[in-house]
Amino acid sequence: MSSDHRTEMARTGFVNLGQVFCGDELEALKCLFDADRANYGYFWHRYGYHQEANYEALITTPAFDDLIRHPRILPLIEELMGGALCFGEIGLRYMGPYDGALHRSWHRDKPHWAEHPLRMDYIQLMVYLTDVDESTHCISFSPESIEEPVLADKDAQLARGGVHDLLGPAGTCALFNVAALHTATTRPTRAERKTVQIYYGHRARAPLANDSSIPATLWRDHADPETGAFYGVLNRRTELYLAAFGG
Repeated sequence: MSSDHRTEMARTGFVNLGQVFCGDELEALKCLFDADRANYGYFWHRYGYHQEANYEALITTPAFDDLIRHPRILPLIEELMGGALCFGEIGLRYMGPYDGALHRSWHRDKPHWAEHPLRMDYIQLMVYLTDVDESTHCISFSPESIEEPVLADKDAQLARGGVHDLLGPAGTCALFNVAALHTATTRPTRAERKTVQIYYGHRARAPLANDSSIPATLWRDHADPETGAFYGVLNRRTELYLAAFGG
């Protein structure tokens, strides 16, 4: 990991990794996304403002495990988090063309964890599968430094940190502290936005949420103990399915 990545995360709460995927690797990810949406529409649902999402992508398209534990990205996350990681959730999200007003809904997914050097309990990997510029939907952040006090009031944080839109070609990736103030920015556009959004946590901490089930093939039955441990922080959703199907 470049020291610049840690410095940028400490300074703003996020880091733009640039175009991590291109060529055949990017096309393969696009195909996985499009096939999931085409074949498993009954797993997709309305999400937030002007979005559709599938948070059961490990069930419908297990090949997304290769992205979740991608060898060019996972080591960066491990170093930023400072210890053994666990899987939190994966969301495939689609935003279609839109002719309404600009819309933002600023929020924090989790509180800051003050005991962590970067105040980071969970981290998200954002993967753009379509080109994103000033004329399309995007994710936006309000930069905040670990040297600054956390402002509970959203307007106060926006006044202090301003707004940064993450832009870039398909294949662009970013990492951010999910406690940082952020939003999906919905703009009038004829363009689609397709993203994969993956959360990672500390293995000794509580599960993130109950949106994504974790297949037993990855935590209970996997031959590699490290893979089993990475996927082994079970949320309540997974536990309920496990009980229902006699695990």
